[in-house]
Amino acid sequence: MAGIVVFLPKEYGYIILTIIAYCFVNLYMQLQVNKARKKYHVSYPTLYATEADTKDYKLFNCIQRGHQNSLESLPIFFVLMVLGGFKHPVICSCLGLAYTVTRFFYFKGYSSGDPKGRLPIGGFNGIALLGLVILNITFGISLLTA
Repeated sequence: MAGIVVFLPKEYGYIILTIIAYCFVNLYMQLQVNKARKKYHVSYPTLYATEADTKDYKLFNCIQRGHQNSLESLPIFFVLMVLGGFKHPVICSCLGLAYTVTRFFYFKGYSSGDPKGRLPIGGFNGIALLGLVILNITFGISLLTA
């Protein structure tokens, strides 16, 4: 382990802590979906409810979809954080925290039952992700030109 740490920038710890912060946000979303499953009587393995399952199927589906949408971009986010953090740990961490905060608000807005509610603050998660993509592109180019 000591061998790997020698090659990482000292600030890489911010990357690890930012990813852990996102894990806590994801856990919060998981708990909200589980709570909604119990409240609206939507059992596993049903991913999305129908009117036959519960009269509040739209509300359950908004909660489920808010979490599912976050899971769809999670691998991309993690990869961009891990790789970009090798070259730009502080900037990546700041963008990662912005992404995490906006993802939280995206979920909160979506789970309100009105999918448009995800957009006011949550809509900015794409900007943070784009920033991570750009940092990774510059890192890749710097490796090719070194």
